[in-house]
Amino acid sequence: MTKKTALSALLGAVTLAALVAPVHAEDAKPATERCYGVAKAGKNDCGTASHGCANQAEKDNMASEWVKVPAGLCAKLAGGSTTAPAK
Repeated sequence: MTKKTALSALLGAVTLAALVAPVHAEDAKPATERCYGVAKAGKNDCGTASHGCANQAEKDNMASEWVKVPAGLCAKLAGGSTTAPAK
């Protein structure tokens, strides 16, 4: 077998493997959770009852502000809660 033939066979096998086993974007995303009470001022991820946009937390560690963290991390953060505060 010549080098050219071997290289062609290898490229064909790699291409076939890529087509047979597609990677889905949602499979690659790690699990996350909302963590309330740990966002720094201006670093929250999304809106709350008092505003509708990210990056609008007025103070550090406000109970109603949240950030997305890897699943399981919130319980390890001081002041973190996966439960939204009562309105």
